[in-house]
Amino acid sequence: MSAVSDRLPTFPWDKLEPYKQTAAAHPDGIVDLSVGTPVDPVPELIQKALADAADSPGYPTVWGTPALRDAITGWLERRLGARGVTHRHVLPVVGSKELVAWLPTQLGLGPGDTVAYPRLAYPTYEVGARLARAEYRVYDDPRELDPANLRLLWLNSPSNPTGRVLAKDELTEIVAWARAHGVLLVSDECYLELGWEADPVSVLHPDVNGGSHDGILAVHSLSKRSNLAGYRAAFVAGDPAVLGPLLEIRKHGGMMTSAPTQAAVVAALGDDEHVRVQRERYAARRTLLREALFGHGFRIEHSEAGLYLWATRGESCWDTVAHLAALGILVAPGDFYGEAGERFVRVALTATDERVRAAVARL
Repeated sequence: MSAVSDRLPTFPWDKLEPYKQTAAAHPDGIVDLSVGTPVDPVPELIQKALADAADSPGYPTVWGTPALRDAITGWLERRLGARGVTHRHVLPVVGSKELVAWLPTQLGLGPGDTVAYPRLAYPTYEVGARLARAEYRVYDDPRELDPANLRLLWLNSPSNPTGRVLAKDELTEIVAWARAHGVLLVSDECYLELGWEADPVSVLHPDVNGGSHDGILAVHSLSKRSNLAGYRAAFVAGDPAVLGPLLEIRKHGGMMTSAPTQAAVVAALGDDEHVRVQRERYAARRTLLREALFGHGFRIEHSEAGLYLWATRGESCWDTVAHLAALGILVAPGDFYGEAGERFVRVALTATDERVRAAVARL
């Protein structure tokens, strides 16, 4: 056990605990804008679908029900503009973090292989490489990487934490580069439906991939767009030559989404209205927090999409965390996402309207 845990970095969120205690001591209570966990209700039609499927005594399948696969392929075509996607092009997963953490291992990567991810990035990309005992590299532009031994290239657009969106032309060039060098490209697109000042595009769009899914995968989650973080509902789509073996591995490992959750995902992907309503909630909170941060002397970079504002006062991120904690506001330090974030904080939009108003008043 220790041999595995020793490969991993210190769990970053533990470092935030003293600041959380400071913020919680505020007379009006804490405003937690750190983790980014949804706080709004699960839409009723999704709750009903889950409840209606509650009598599920048998084992679910790893590949999901035909209805689930139909819902995923239908959504990919309707929302992302994907073409030619069949059941062989999709695979449900037990939340996107599970896939990110274990994909290098399930792909058979190990010592001598390299995994690359953005310089500012979700920490689990590095964790996945470490679990597989693979090498890892960060990049500003993936096309500047040395392709020797590079086996897995992570993209993240819209980005967590910065909210940066890769333009269609840039995505197209990166896909072509990865294919030319035989590198599997996996695009984490979990925030794709939350574009504010940009319209994010998927690598599954034919304008990006030339009508072929060879060598590419896209990861999508229902945690943010449908408030289903507690359901652990996500999927990966793309190259059947990659997904077929992954399905077999995951069958052996019992990595299956529960049957009630599968039914809930079918309902969620079939309804666009609840996504529109949730987008409006986040947009209103974003406007309030953005203006308040500007007024408090912050500068905001990127943040054109996603659930976060990437903000700086030109000082150490931990000084900013301490400053805001004294106001009862908890945010995430930028260095959780890489050394390049050492002077930024990530401010989540995931607090209730009442708590957001409290933060704005304090700022």
